[in-house]
Amino acid sequence: MVETAIDCAATHTSKDNKATDASARKKALLLGKMLGLASEHDYRASSASIAERAAFRAQKQACQYQENLETIYKIAISHTPSDVTGVDLDPDWAHQFFQLAEQIHNRKMQELWGRILAHEITTPGHFSLRTLTTLKQLTHKEAQVFEKALSMSVLINNETRLKLIIGFKHAGGFGQLFKKATSTNIGLSQFGLPYSNILTLVDAGLLHRSELETGLLSSKTPINFMVGDAKLKLTPKSGQLFFSYYRFTPIGDELAQLIHFSSDKNYLKAMKALFSHDFKID
Repeated sequence: MVETAIDCAATHTSKDNKATDASARKKALLLGKMLGLASEHDYRASSASIAERAAFRAQKQACQYQENLETIYKIAISHTPSDVTGVDLDPDWAHQFFQLAEQIHNRKMQELWGRILAHEITTPGHFSLRTLTTLKQLTHKEAQVFEKALSMSVLINNETRLKLIIGFKHAGGFGQLFKKATSTNIGLSQFGLPYSNILTLVDAGLLHRSELETGLLSSKTPINFMVGDAKLKLTPKSGQLFFSYYRFTPIGDELAQLIHFSSDKNYLKAMKALFSHDFKID
């Protein structure tokens, strides 16, 4: 059975390496190359013992890990300024970083890891080991969802933590103490962030699950919104309004420093139109 798998893997690897839409079975057989079941150069899988195949696979994996680290290191060098004083990395942090980083194969994810390393050399302490562990488990697709959420996130006044604004609520006025607050929601799904993506970010440890609310907003105090590179000034038309939002976790806040994002223009336009009924917008 093992010999058959080896023969199939070797045959399909040589024939189908250039295929872009191979069948599922052929795709599965191509995985044999990762397992040391396909012949390469002077190595013949069909005549190798299981110990030899294991050793060959370990050698290929070690070479791939080394290549990953060297790629990330080169990216870090390209992001490290020569006119800024650097610091020695904490030995435990550096050890954990390289152990995790060697398993990052995706080129765009390697870019994030390279920027983290450069950041720690110039301004240490920004990225915890817990954040590195979360980042290692983050897929490229999850990173894209995270970037999308950031493009719709807001810095309010002088705060340093981003908020993903869902909408706002009207608490009612005097004599309506027991009336349920009415909600006005933006509808994030129409801008590419459905609730399933919210749950993806929650499961990834980047976003808190609970929907939060600000306190009542003063009608006499303008609120500064910064959405990516866009700035807005909102003044509530009444003193009975408050925002509802999701908040990023500390890990999400740390990783947000790495993502270069711009505001979602369609989201920003819709927000201004929706909020204009109850806020003066400058």
